[in-house]
Amino acid sequence: MKDEKQARRFVPDVSSFILHPSSFRPKRRLWRDKFRESLRGIKLGIRGHSSFFVHFFFAALVLATAIVLRCEALEWCLLLGCIGLVITAELFNSAVEAIYHGLDDSTRPRVRHCLDIAAGAVLLASITAALIGAIVFVPKLAAMLVHLID
Repeated sequence: MKDEKQARRFVPDVSSFILHPSSFRPKRRLWRDKFRESLRGIKLGIRGHSSFFVHFFFAALVLATAIVLRCEALEWCLLLGCIGLVITAELFNSAVEAIYHGLDDSTRPRVRHCLDIAAGAVLLASITAALIGAIVFVPKLAAMLVHLID
């Protein structure tokens, strides 16, 4: 109650805002700085975790298969969207892991479920990508096999 009365009585010194208008506005960041920080975040996420090697290996395999099977534009969009989905999920998982490792030992057990949920998101994204990849590739591979047999 006492704090509320003091807060009502507090009147800010407006002269400092008039003399220095930038003091009450946050400094705007340039777009190039935002992109630089985003790219640094991607680099940190990729470098720090070995599971990216697996994702990049399968992404390269999918891209090579799409080239060999001469996928159409819509199929390319689906495949690239799936690759982006899995890598994005893995980056979020890496961010949650980085936060988890920054916590003290008494807090970690309470936040452990967050790691499991983030890993589950990566698994779900990977399964979805695999199913979409199968939907795109299996008919093409079957047609190629039938053509080779005939």
